[in-house]
Amino acid sequence: MTTATAGGAGSAPPADKRPGTKAGARTRRSVTGTRRAVAAAFLLPALVLLGALVVYPIVYSVYRSFLDQAGTGFAGLDNYKALFTDDTIRTAVKNNAIWVVFAPTVATVLGLIFAVLTERIRWGTAFKLIVFMPMAISMLAAGIIFRLVYEQAPERGVANAVAVGVHDTFARSSGFPKAHPLPVHPLKAGGGGSFVTKDAVRAGEAVSLPLVGVVPAKMPKDAEPAKAPAASGDGITGTAWLDFTKGGGGRPNVVDPKELGLKGITVEAVKDGKVVASATAGANGVFTLPASADGAQLRLPADNFREPYNGVDWLGPSLVTPGIIGSYVWMWAGFAMVLIAAGLAGLPRELLEAARVDGANEWQVFRRITVPMLAPVLAVVLVTLMINVLKIFDLVFIIAPGSSQDDANVLALQLYRSSFGTDADLGVGSAIAVLLLLLVIPVMLFNIRRMRKEGRR
Repeated sequence: MTTATAGGAGSAPPADKRPGTKAGARTRRSVTGTRRAVAAAFLLPALVLLGALVVYPIVYSVYRSFLDQAGTGFAGLDNYKALFTDDTIRTAVKNNAIWVVFAPTVATVLGLIFAVLTERIRWGTAFKLIVFMPMAISMLAAGIIFRLVYEQAPERGVANAVAVGVHDTFARSSGFPKAHPLPVHPLKAGGGGSFVTKDAVRAGEAVSLPLVGVVPAKMPKDAEPAKAPAASGDGITGTAWLDFTKGGGGRPNVVDPKELGLKGITVEAVKDGKVVASATAGANGVFTLPASADGAQLRLPADNFREPYNGVDWLGPSLVTPGIIGSYVWMWAGFAMVLIAAGLAGLPRELLEAARVDGANEWQVFRRITVPMLAPVLAVVLVTLMINVLKIFDLVFIIAPGSSQDDANVLALQLYRSSFGTDADLGVGSAIAVLLLLLVIPVMLFNIRRMRKEGRR
């Protein structure tokens, strides 16, 4: 029987080196404890900042939400009751719900479409760069841009310039809005915005149809000096002109040398309520009606005088929220597109090709394979945008004019107005802040749970 010698291979380790001994335990505890202390030392500054900038404001906001406006008395749940009884705050809650439902959905869908459609084209990278470019613009700058885009005047607002151009392509606009006769003129109101002659006209007569109310600078550019009416044959000849001499000196009901004809104005002959003839004035205002107009009253229909189409009231009470959502989608569709394109690049191509070989068309491949496999990425984009829109403030504050800001109100804007407005109530403002926190927490928990689930795969 061989006996193990000291220091030999079969010798047992010293007692203080054995795992079960106190010294070994002290050694392990020492190493672990040192690491925890070092980790705590590195984390302490971050924890202090986190407590000062996040935890303390949350705790104080919850505490302040139970105090009155002055902050000296306990208000109970009165501030929270105001969130559901005040019409302005209820409008903000309703608009926030609209934002959460539509803005992330539209931005994600557009990002998915852009990512899929640009995957196979050579200039797809350039297109993605252009779509993503608005992300480089601040919310303030984007708000100013779209405040100009939605400007009501077509000569300044791009959106209304397009709307007016399309409208005027299919519907002739009026050339003489606000034109009207004077009491001394041979015309009177005919109802519905039209004007008729005070007396019936006879064949062979010369008829004068003077009007005022048109700024000479707004007259048709090819309008010519008006020609005095002259009788001719069996028909009815007349002149419609602007009875106004620039600089003064003209006489009413008389065609003066500097006065212009109302080119393009429509004249109708009406008998017993029916139009029997019509004519359009030339560049010098002269028009001619056939003999069938004998004994009729001449009418200038309302279409000659209706206000020109000025486009859509984008920033009015009914469209201001959709308009601002459109500006948000313009900014964030590029963000969604880039993330979805990154997920699309990681899809196994053999599955897509196998589906095409099996006879699936592109729509079926997209709906049955691409979208389900992109579900995790789509969830990330959707949840991120939902959290983002819950605290939207800049765009609404800048784009919505004062007249419709109440209609476009959202919780973050109402938080600012309640806390720092002319009639500030920090109790209500703190209650709104707590409500926003409660709305964001479920979305964040869903996102954390989804990320953990993805990490375990």
